[in-house]
Amino acid sequence: MRYDVKERVDTLWAAATAGDEHAAADAALATLDAGVPMETLLLDVVAKVQSRVGQEWATNRITVAQEHTATAVNERVLATLARHPSVRRDPEPGRGRVTVACVHGEWHAFPARLLAEVLRLRGWHVDYLGAQVPTPYLVEHLHRTNPDAAALSASLATRLPAAHAAITSCQAAGTPVLAGGAAFGPDGRYARLLGADAWAPDAGAAADLLAGGPLPRRPPPGRGADGPHLAGHEYATLTGSAGDLVRGAVAELTRRVPEAAAAYAEHQLGHPAEDVAYIVGFLGASLYVDDPGLFVSYVGWTAEMLAARGIPARVLLSVLDALAGRLRGLPHALATLAEAQAVLG
Repeated sequence: MRYDVKERVDTLWAAATAGDEHAAADAALATLDAGVPMETLLLDVVAKVQSRVGQEWATNRITVAQEHTATAVNERVLATLARHPSVRRDPEPGRGRVTVACVHGEWHAFPARLLAEVLRLRGWHVDYLGAQVPTPYLVEHLHRTNPDAAALSASLATRLPAAHAAITSCQAAGTPVLAGGAAFGPDGRYARLLGADAWAPDAGAAADLLAGGPLPRRPPPGRGADGPHLAGHEYATLTGSAGDLVRGAVAELTRRVPEAAAAYAEHQLGHPAEDVAYIVGFLGASLYVDDPGLFVSYVGWTAEMLAARGIPARVLLSVLDALAGRLRGLPHALATLAEAQAVLG
């Protein structure tokens, strides 16, 4: 049966950004009635709408309120589809059990929820634990349920240290880990670096990988094998002084670019301190995995996001300059800042 997926995406998008939960649910159910398979609906319609939400916010085509509204509507759509009669209620015998969770501190739960629903469609017994699951509670759950795998999600690279702790703890409990989410890099490089047993770029690929057979169970890590963070001292120093760094950089920004706070208020961006805190957090993540490219990429994205709102690049450059002045004695951090400054010009 032929169906126009793009038209379905546009219909759901219009309902989601309007905050119309009923219209969004009706659009999703109508898509099923048109013959679109449930998994296709989830991966090629609902997931694409959610991805578009982030892209449209970053380019200033929708407001923060619309971004939050659309995400909430999409979550309700997922909940509606999960209760649809076509969804298998009982796991398929012999398929196995998977725990799906976001790492501690990660609030972006939509990708994990999407994976949970796709796995249920394929007959898995799924324990979906939701957003920001503290690692001790995750491990307690694994000991109690003994799943075949733990699928861990992280969207922001600032969660990589927490993801590392979760990965090694799951493996120590005897459970192999499948990592996913934008935090692990477009090619999964950080998932491999942190020791995950497998990585998948999206929910469909993750489900395919799990269907291919058991993930290997690595032996528990030995003493001294708990970290790839090559700049350990610098990472610890940076994170330990993060609060002071943010306050100092914001004060310097206010002195150098006094109109910055007004520009942020005008464009509904909250306060510059929020962006400065993220910049410090991404710098820390970059040090943790010893990859300046992670930070440079984030700064480039931030510059584009701010430019779309009419906020000049000198605001971001002033922040980087202020941080550099407060990080003397941390050569890796200073070199990483210098790379980002060079990209901004």
